[in-house]
Amino acid sequence: MSTQCETTGRRAAGAEMPFFERYLSVWVALCIVFGIVLGRFFPKSFEALGAMEISKVNLPVAVLIWLMILPMLLKIDFHSLKEVRQHWKGVGVTLFINWGVKPFSMALLAWLFIRNLFSGWLPADQLDSYIAGLILLAAAPCTAMVFVWSNLSDGHPGFTLSQVALNDLIMIFAFAPIVALLLGISSIHVPWDTLFLSVVLYIVLPVVAAALWRRWLVRGEDGEARLKRLLDRMHPISLSALLITLVLLFGFQGQQIISKPVIILLLAIPILIQVYFNSGLAYWLNRKLGVEHCVAAPSALIGASNFFELAVAAAISLFGLQSGAALATVVGVLVEVPVMLSVVWIVNRTRPWYEGAS
Repeated sequence: MSTQCETTGRRAAGAEMPFFERYLSVWVALCIVFGIVLGRFFPKSFEALGAMEISKVNLPVAVLIWLMILPMLLKIDFHSLKEVRQHWKGVGVTLFINWGVKPFSMALLAWLFIRNLFSGWLPADQLDSYIAGLILLAAAPCTAMVFVWSNLSDGHPGFTLSQVALNDLIMIFAFAPIVALLLGISSIHVPWDTLFLSVVLYIVLPVVAAALWRRWLVRGEDGEARLKRLLDRMHPISLSALLITLVLLFGFQGQQIISKPVIILLLAIPILIQVYFNSGLAYWLNRKLGVEHCVAAPSALIGASNFFELAVAAAISLFGLQSGAALATVVGVLVEVPVMLSVVWIVNRTRPWYEGAS
């Protein structure tokens, strides 16, 4: 093990996954039940919320998404991009997986499973929408939970921060073209103006706002402490916004799920396959290139994880709250924690094998 990994890759003593993130799948499952119950007994209220739109943007959901995304983006220090050159091999592998493999492998898996193998068990009028949701889920890499995964795998913090900052910049320009390309290949029509509006509303503006806000917060000697205090205060707000968004979605999706509960399981299968495939490919490529484990581990995790908050927002904007696309992105939230924890376990357990190549 290198000195770099020894000195900078070790997580703080006693650090562990936060309570809410550890049981995220449980909270999502509870939101499914709660949302379905509320949607069944208060349909008029959900119809009123669904009707609160401007230019196909649902206002309550837009506010909730911003409350979710801003605290995550405040963690990103774009000055860390200077470390990209130091870890260029790991960065190259992650970029290749995030932008050259993951969206396209998901599109292929979605076509194979949703349009072919599972088509008889899914509502025929929602097949294209499910495929679109899966593509949206894979089209943008995660910007928040990867810090947790990197910490749990003794990842190099400098690499993780610089990689996430670089992905955020690329996402501004690459998300819309990749989504439009893959949806077009899948013969799914997407209005360019709505897709462009989603990018501006949920990527460009939050990134710019968070960067300016962070710059203002970290001024002076106690800047980092000030930023940490704000993030600590905003954390429960961000989590509450996520849960409320899920309740809204399942309030609209309840009847469809009750009629065919197997939908969630079937949508989860291509998501699971693509996570293990992409993380495994990134891990293997890093090993072949001689990248240190403290970089290879977060590289594999960033390569496999998804920016599900953005996917949910884009799916709602493009296809609506009651669409199969929105449901498919929420299934991504449901499986995110258990599957990524399993990837963390794998990269930690295989560290002796990985470093045996050095």
